[in-house]
Amino acid sequence: MRQKLAAGNWKMHGLAADLAAIDALRAANPAPACEVVICPPATLLARMAERLKRSPYCLGGQDCHVAAKGAHTGDIAATMLADAGASFVILGHSERRADHGETSAVVAAKARAARAAGLVPIICIGETEAERDGGRTLQVLSDQLATSLPDGTDAPLVVAYEPVWAIGTGRTPSPAQIAEAHGHLRSQLARHLGAGPAAAVRLLYGGSVKPANAAAIFAVAEVDGALVGGASLAAADFGAIIASLDAAG
Repeated sequence: MRQKLAAGNWKMHGLAADLAAIDALRAANPAPACEVVICPPATLLARMAERLKRSPYCLGGQDCHVAAKGAHTGDIAATMLADAGASFVILGHSERRADHGETSAVVAAKARAARAAGLVPIICIGETEAERDGGRTLQVLSDQLATSLPDGTDAPLVVAYEPVWAIGTGRTPSPAQIAEAHGHLRSQLARHLGAGPAAAVRLLYGGSVKPANAAAIFAVAEVDGALVGGASLAAADFGAIIASLDAAG
């Protein structure tokens, strides 16, 4: 049985004062049955780690470099994330792919670096609106997954399906569309990793997840949790999503 996972991606939001939201979240959800990871901007990693001490909550980064160290101004290495207290890292988010031109090959290299540092990579894939309208969703997911996966099957891995057209727009795919995408990803994982390792990979849904639609999303087969953007910034909203995930079992 795969443990459910709720991952909060703060993106480029958050100052020191916003860490108070974590105190409120922990007070309302002191012992979630699901695994919870908070991914703040790099400036808050160390302070967030202090906030999460002696709690069931985990810390994650939002990106890492392919190298363990070097002359890469402005970048952060997976080893640095681990040193700051992180245990997860988001890789290949559509905003990174679009804003920084990241290819799936780069994502795979970053995932290898993350694993070498002891981090669990959360690999993001998803289709654009034009690709969905053109009937190419499953092919896009197949191609992105195949070229974004790191080598090896013996380390934890999380895959997040985030349709680009649903991120931050308030729109979400129908339960049937999510089920189709997640079912396809599970079969593709089995093709690349083998049935046993594929069954251990957690598949998250991401894209305008909020308290009002969380229960319906978590009721879909092969959805093991969510990668949450804007709603993870508000303790009440993220806490309600965590509660829905716990209730889904």
